[in-house]
Amino acid sequence: MNKRCADLHYIFNNLNRFYFPFNEQLIPQNGIYILFEKGERCNGLDRIVRIGTHTGNNQLRSRLIQHFIDENKDRSIFRKNIGRALLNMRNDDYLKVWELDLTSKKNKQKYNSLVDKDYQNKIEIEVSKIIQDNFSFVVFEENDKENRLFLESKIIAEISKCSNCKPSSNWLGKYSTKEKIRESGLWQVNNLYKKGFSEQEFIQFKNRFLQ
Repeated sequence: MNKRCADLHYIFNNLNRFYFPFNEQLIPQNGIYILFEKGERCNGLDRIVRIGTHTGNNQLRSRLIQHFIDENKDRSIFRKNIGRALLNMRNDDYLKVWELDLTSKKNKQKYNSLVDKDYQNKIEIEVSKIIQDNFSFVVFEENDKENRLFLESKIIAEISKCSNCKPSSNWLGKYSTKEKIRESGLWQVNNLYKKGFSEQEFIQFKNRFLQ
């Protein structure tokens, strides 16, 4: 594990951990969340498997609820990616339908004949159980939108560039249809392998957790 990846894992492993069911009132309204997954370890610590935030004001709590509770894969790319891997692992032909975005009324009408609502609901319930049983998270507050997006990008970049922080042999993400997820060991595809923190930026970031 490279030094920055190790530092980030140490920082986040030592923050207050949330497990499902969680009390949303204890979560700040704005900030960044870091996900861990049962069975995923790295150098004696829980391995980070996803970093995320939100764009709308005061939406951190609702974003986490979209991931953990709301059974709608089109409102949570994290849920969609879990479902993709699950269906691909089973060689389930319904994967083609799962990929469809049914958010808009136009698409709902266009693809209505392809959607098996009962089966899709069954998959959503299964995805919820996987997430609720296997994932935990920490959060840290950041009220400035621009800085939230900046920090999210830099943390993802630093974690994804670590050559030693790899998933376990039975990690579900290895069945992902997304090559970047399979390769990175993270449940995301954006901001991977990009430029990380400058030295001064990283010092400033670490200092906020030392106060």
